[in-house]
Amino acid sequence: MNLAVIGSGGREHAICYKLKHSSKINKLICIPGNAGTQKIAENIKEDISNFGNLYQIIKKYSVDLVIIGPEQPLVEGLVDYLNEKKVRVFGPDKFASQLEGSKAFMKNLCKKNSIPTADFGVFNNFDDASSFIKKNGAPIVVKADGLAAGKGVSVCTSIEEAVKNTKEILDGKFKSSHQVVLEEFLKGEELSYFTIVDENSYLFFGSAQDHKRVGEGDTGPNTGGMGAYSPAPLLTDKLEAKIKKKIIEPTLKAMKNLGHPYKGFLYAGLMINKGEPYLIEYNIRMGDPECQVLMMRLETDLLEIIDHATRNKINNLKIEWTKKSSITIVLCAKGYPSNYIKDSEIKNLPNVLTDKNNQIFHAGTYEKNNKTYSSGGRVLNITSLSESLTEARNKSLANIDKINWPDGFFRKDIGWRVINNK
Repeated sequence: MNLAVIGSGGREHAICYKLKHSSKINKLICIPGNAGTQKIAENIKEDISNFGNLYQIIKKYSVDLVIIGPEQPLVEGLVDYLNEKKVRVFGPDKFASQLEGSKAFMKNLCKKNSIPTADFGVFNNFDDASSFIKKNGAPIVVKADGLAAGKGVSVCTSIEEAVKNTKEILDGKFKSSHQVVLEEFLKGEELSYFTIVDENSYLFFGSAQDHKRVGEGDTGPNTGGMGAYSPAPLLTDKLEAKIKKKIIEPTLKAMKNLGHPYKGFLYAGLMINKGEPYLIEYNIRMGDPECQVLMMRLETDLLEIIDHATRNKINNLKIEWTKKSSITIVLCAKGYPSNYIKDSEIKNLPNVLTDKNNQIFHAGTYEKNNKTYSSGGRVLNITSLSESLTEARNKSLANIDKINWPDGFFRKDIGWRVINNK
């Protein structure tokens, strides 16, 4: 089969890495890719919002199956476009993509279907939103309704901060958001729960926990993710049964009833409080950096899984995982998530041995004259697999030391909750 993976981040590099293990692949292309995917696939530079040009590439390379990595093209309707062109594609359609593309859509779906989530209000009027904040007090969570590259959510500890952030969103800070979702602050521990879904059924696709804050000890501003680990020790059989019954299954049933059965990866961001799961958000794709740790632990052929899913036959599959722990630590360009350094050469990547237990998944990189450069933001995902989380973290930290990139920074404490409590 000829495959195309759409995207340029660490998630897409990890997906390409896992697909390369399949004996059923003839050709693998990545659009637009990065310096890491370039080593294992053919990168083709193209704007992934230009559906016409993407289709020309897909035709030229006789692509049998398209896998869409990031949320933006899904929300923009790439699946609908390719379906019309009779191209086999993995991912949700534009309507179903509102589960991530509109926080208001997701929250209202929860309300209508009694899916446990934080109490909330949706506003496009500043005075109404401001009254809601003053009535409910702080802490309160302020969310931009639309996509905001992981930066549209803030946990506000004062009424003043909440009012300020709300005003910024309603004044157009994020192009995709003309309304704001205000939510009660839920206490507990976060858990990422993944499923792969076809029209008829779904399967568990791993658990992880990630670290969104930029600073050690989970401090500072939110980011797209500074690191993750899998499996999540928080997930027990009893908790999983609740997640399926109270959250995943009612969601999938609701989407079917709306005439748009969900298909693709569905990632539930959950808050666990006293053994009860609450839905914080849905992502309509694999997480980044959670995908990186899950791809290290996955033992079943990824192409076979996705092939079955696009033919509505995943109930014929059993997905196998290693019991080992995996961790990824994100190496970012200095200044992230604000103004960060760009176009800095990363010199020592060949010093790191990569194998089935150690991988470097590229995100913000490009290659020029056989040298690797940073394009900024989250640059590399230093990922390890080991018998224990502590061992895995030690291996990742040792590999970061070998890279020794002066323009980068990272968190040394990824997985601290689990490791410190042992």
